[in-house]
Amino acid sequence: MALIYFVRHGKAAAGFSEDADPGLNDVGRAQAARIAPRLIAAGAELFSSPLRRARETAMPVEAGLGRAARIVPAVSEIVAPVADLAARGAWLRGAMQGNWSDLSPEHQAWRRGVVDTLLGLPRDSIIFSHFIAINAAVSHALGDPRMVCFSPENCSVTVLENAGGALRVVELGEASATVVG
Repeated sequence: MALIYFVRHGKAAAGFSEDADPGLNDVGRAQAARIAPRLIAAGAELFSSPLRRARETAMPVEAGLGRAARIVPAVSEIVAPVADLAARGAWLRGAMQGNWSDLSPEHQAWRRGVVDTLLGLPRDSIIFSHFIAINAAVSHALGDPRMVCFSPENCSVTVLENAGGALRVVELGEASATVVG
């Protein structure tokens, strides 16, 4: 049995339809510093999405534990089927209203990749990731078909358990309304 601390990145300097890979803004850096003591106390293995906002959220924990997070592309943000940033935001806003089964086979495979990555973790782990990736895991664990089954706040910590090849929700992170910008 392994606990998985699935951390949504801190507040980004730009939204999904404004920048493909923004870092954190000042609020996001403060959020990352605020949650670091809890995560450092967990002393778990560290993993992160390769995107800047997740990497920057991991930095205070990396400093506290004296080791770097391993980069795991599978827990990155969902990839929109369009490159234009404005169209990308519109696609995500629409997709978030539906179910996983409404999405393309590629997006369903991406979701399976998130879940398989978590199920492959044999030890307690901290993963710095994104809104949709967290929802991919939580919806799978709950058997909920919706793409968005809860709205994790920036720097919230959702705790899952890898229990014998099945994901179980231990604690949903703090929630708030999220607007795709």
